[in-house]
Amino acid sequence: MPGLIRRNDIDEVRSRTNIADIVGDHVTLKGAGVGSLKGLCPFHDERSPSFHVRPQVGRYHCFGCGEDGDVFSFVMKTDHTTFQEAVERMAARIGFTLHYEDGGQASDHGNRARLLSANEAAAAFFVEHLTAADADPARRFLGERGFDPAAAARFGVGFAPKSFDALRSHLKGRGFTDDELVTSGLLSQGDRSPYDRFRGRLVWPIRDVTGSTIGFGARRLLDDDKGPKYLNTPETPVYHKSQVLYGLDLARRDISKGKQVVIVEGYTDVMACHLAGVTTAVATCGTSFGIDHIKVLRPMLGDVGGQNVSVAGEVVFTFDPDEAGQKAASRAFAEEQRFAAQTFVAVAPDGLDPCDLRLKRGDDAVVRLVQSRRPMFEFMIRRRIASHDLETVEGRVSALREAAPVIVGIRDEAMTQGYERSVAMWLGLDPAEVAAAVRSARSAARQVEAAERAKPKSITDGAQSITSLPAVAVLEERAAPSLLGLADDLTTRTERDAVMAMLQQPGAVGLELIQRAVRSRLENTALAVVRDAIGASLDHFDAPDWLTTVLDQTPEPFAGLARELAVAPIPEREGREIVTYCRGIVVSIVERDLLREKSELLGQSFRTDAKTEPEKWRQIQTRLVAVEAERRSIKVE
Repeated sequence: MPGLIRRNDIDEVRSRTNIADIVGDHVTLKGAGVGSLKGLCPFHDERSPSFHVRPQVGRYHCFGCGEDGDVFSFVMKTDHTTFQEAVERMAARIGFTLHYEDGGQASDHGNRARLLSANEAAAAFFVEHLTAADADPARRFLGERGFDPAAAARFGVGFAPKSFDALRSHLKGRGFTDDELVTSGLLSQGDRSPYDRFRGRLVWPIRDVTGSTIGFGARRLLDDDKGPKYLNTPETPVYHKSQVLYGLDLARRDISKGKQVVIVEGYTDVMACHLAGVTTAVATCGTSFGIDHIKVLRPMLGDVGGQNVSVAGEVVFTFDPDEAGQKAASRAFAEEQRFAAQTFVAVAPDGLDPCDLRLKRGDDAVVRLVQSRRPMFEFMIRRRIASHDLETVEGRVSALREAAPVIVGIRDEAMTQGYERSVAMWLGLDPAEVAAAVRSARSAARQVEAAERAKPKSITDGAQSITSLPAVAVLEERAAPSLLGLADDLTTRTERDAVMAMLQQPGAVGLELIQRAVRSRLENTALAVVRDAIGASLDHFDAPDWLTTVLDQTPEPFAGLARELAVAPIPEREGREIVTYCRGIVVSIVERDLLREKSELLGQSFRTDAKTEPEKWRQIQTRLVAVEAERRSIKVE
């Protein structure tokens, strides 16, 4: 092992390295006064830039989190290296030969530099073998997807020969040890000896933002390959899949320049996008898009000039329209709040991914795909209301119930109001009604949060156990006038008692009335979830397992609330009085729903000209009569 790097050499490398270039690989920097640059800090989440770099003195400082240092400390923190490795990397970057106290050379055994060198050598090996005779399946795979040899060379695509140890033998001949190659993920450890991890596969090099190869993704080609369709490098000291985005080394400058990144699902999709002119495309590597990926992208997307970041930055997700793609969209939506930039969704026609879209419809189609992006919130709202029949009152009410919680998640108040108006237009409802539903959903979300915090947590002391406040008590506390106001208080209590009556006394309420009640709108979203579970359990109406069935149908985290509602005390009644009370409280929510429908029908009637639209006017009048008749029929005897 060599000794310490000579102090003079360290100082020389520091003085000859432009810290702005190094930081610029991770952070978009813009002028911030004389001799100063600033951007979003890579060490903590922020929306206003507080990370400053002064190239003249070779230092950076974040006024938000306090991180401070020189070019070596920046490399150590962002790339997880030792001080010596950081100095060696910077020296190699500027072509400076380092000297050591004992006259030795740079350490090259088992450290990051050796692992990166092994990966680079492997990448060259794979590229060379793409032209071999046994690589015909790989070349055919690329050709069938519209990628010629120039495209393969641009992305460094190669072929791993179908051999037990061809790569191992090659790299050992270059001076690498089995330990290094196993640590790098290029070899897997067998019972007797290590063997090539990638065999008979098409291989893509995965690079970090500096262009260093840190791992590989390999696609199965041969019928006798029983491994997974895609096989990636395992976790190594230099490869952490949750922090890696394929293609970022090629896309980062255009991402920073255009403040837009396009997230696609695979290696070939990245290739297709870049070749079509969408040079901001990247893909995850064997994992879902998550918070670590966001941390990597945010500094590149940030508005370091002081503007609102949401104006400048765009994150565009492309998803397949199948079930897996929809789940991916939901996962991405769950992370949306972590972005300061605006998030969008682009779904190609006919279910084509970017690679197939380019192959079948050309480069322009890929460009149009990104240009046709829709805001993430709009996408999620439309997705949720799409399954409802908007020609019926029940369908529109259900759709509104589904859409309201999504609107609650919008951070920008002006945008929230805009989506309330849009949803009102899409559903044909009064904007005030939508706004009320959003307020109710926001209140319900707070109730759920409170219920989660108040979940029973047993503290055992001898034979005693202390539990937290039950969910019903939380509802009552939230419904107090000091929190929600008198009207909301009465509404929540009425809905709660009606749900309790249906849960606890289904026979007293009656099947026909429950069937109508489960179609009625509830303002409280949490109670509406339990109501829906009741509706899904009507096959077990008044059966011994009625309550068990309803609880099984209730999704988490609402199951605890349903359990509490099932045992909460109903006001004391005797004999016929319990039937009268239970039917009466349930009738009240049905009657409220019918009154709402009657009001809507009257509005439609006023807007409809009986002379020019006689059929529509007749249908409205017929429904008005039916609604009034239904109101009379459900009155308690």
